[in-house]
Amino acid sequence: MIRKDIIDLFKVKPDNKVRLKDYHTGWEQNDEFKSVGKKFVKEKANEILQTSIEELAECQQLLYADDRYALLIVLQAMDAAGKDGTIRHVMSGVNPQGCQVFSFKKPSAEELDHNFLWRYMKSLPERGRIGIFNRSYYEDVLVVKVHQDVLEQQKLPDGKHGKAFWEARYDDINAFERHLVRNGTVVLKFYLHVSKEEQKQRFMDRLERPEKNWKFSLADLNERGYWDDYVDAYEKAISATSTKWAPWYIVPADNKWASRAIVADIVTTTLRNLDLKFPDMTDEQRALLEQARKTLAEE
Repeated sequence: MIRKDIIDLFKVKPDNKVRLKDYHTGWEQNDEFKSVGKKFVKEKANEILQTSIEELAECQQLLYADDRYALLIVLQAMDAAGKDGTIRHVMSGVNPQGCQVFSFKKPSAEELDHNFLWRYMKSLPERGRIGIFNRSYYEDVLVVKVHQDVLEQQKLPDGKHGKAFWEARYDDINAFERHLVRNGTVVLKFYLHVSKEEQKQRFMDRLERPEKNWKFSLADLNERGYWDDYVDAYEKAISATSTKWAPWYIVPADNKWASRAIVADIVTTTLRNLDLKFPDMTDEQRALLEQARKTLAEE
């Protein structure tokens, strides 16, 4: 288990003005980490990941049996930050029947005829299940903000898209998440914080290794040209929407083993803190179970 003081390094406090340059992207998060060295930190991270995977399987069963809560995990990041790998590793021990992953692409004509949150509402996890949004409704204050021509497709009645417009969208998102939390959906939001240099290396790796060529997209390279615009959009969005009820975690992603351990630990710690339990049996139910046991024993 990662200590709370270390977790606090990644958690964005409400009303905190985020500057991503103030958050390290690598494993050397503080002087303590530096003093013990990369090898020790990596070994510890791998231990935490493995323990969390095992605990998450137990927590998932309790989440389903308890049937009071759902868990929504939101993953946002620059391209090649490791969202898919994080999902694959962190969720490797869960029952697939209790977990659903949605990756949202370009909206359809039907989706564009509704408000920007509509298509995400349809994909929310029901009680007892874990839902993962690989990119999410935050794209509507990120990529849509960087490429504002997309707004024309949303057929909004007011054509003004200034500061007030984006602040209203942040308000909508905060109200939406508060509604979810009030009704039993726990919301965890992770920004996988990868450096521009590390993204370059991962793009190069996809180009130089034939078995990874399929993962490279010219669109990703084009979006890299808007790096500073995306940084600004992320900073403003995280600053405006990291709330007490739905906090953001800025997770260092230059070392995949570190980001996976951090995400896994936060997810399992959050579920443990829900005080999940198996349903209590009534005296009548116990009597029926005892009768069923006797019937089977006498066969």
